Amino acid sequence: DEEQNRIEVVVPDDQLSLAIGRRGQNVRLASQLTGWDIDILTEAEESERRQEEFRTRSQLFIDALDVDDVIAHLLVTEGFTSVEEVAFVPLDDLASIEGFDESVAEELQNRAKGFIEARDAKFDEQRKGMGVADEIAAIEGLTPGMLVALGNKGVKSLDDLADLASDELIEIVGADAMSADEANGVIMKARAHWFEDEAK
Repeated sequence: DEEQNRIEVVVPDDQLSLAIGRRGQNVRLASQLTGWDIDILTEAEESERRQEEFRTRSQLFIDALDVDDVIAHLLVTEGFTSVEEVAFVPLDDLASIEGFDESVAEELQNRAKGFIEARDAKFDEQRKGMGVADEIAAIEGLTPGMLVALGNKGVKSLDDLADLASDELIEIVGADAMSADEANGVIMKARAHWFEDEAK
């Protein structure tokens, strides 16, 4: 993970203690030399984690797209990680999956788009109920789900959002949802009215 300066190293199960070193000295030294935080996993841990990710993503597609586990497994195997990817990938990419044709691909995209619209409408209703300002909702780069997360943390006005540091915003919306550059962009958009007010 280049943004977090973090790397995972997978080692054979019987080499874990050697990789870590006495009281962690090998990991510490490697971390100091590279400037990165290093996490060491055994092959068994990595395999277990991948299997859990596969199960979680498959279940996401089963629930969101109302498909059987075979189709969900195919989507995950082909590298799809979110309903948004299914909804907005070029139709040919979906249709090229073995066992799919254009009609199956269209149906999957329609289901994905329907799921996203329903979910976002629900999030928008929640956002409004929390009192999160429409001005925040108008900022490009914030999804309806992120707006609900902001509301849950008491960020309801442009000034509330503008007062955040990028790492605080990332912590609220999730590190996998927004990069540091994107967070900085959102915060600067929220601060734009400060500069407009000063210019008057």
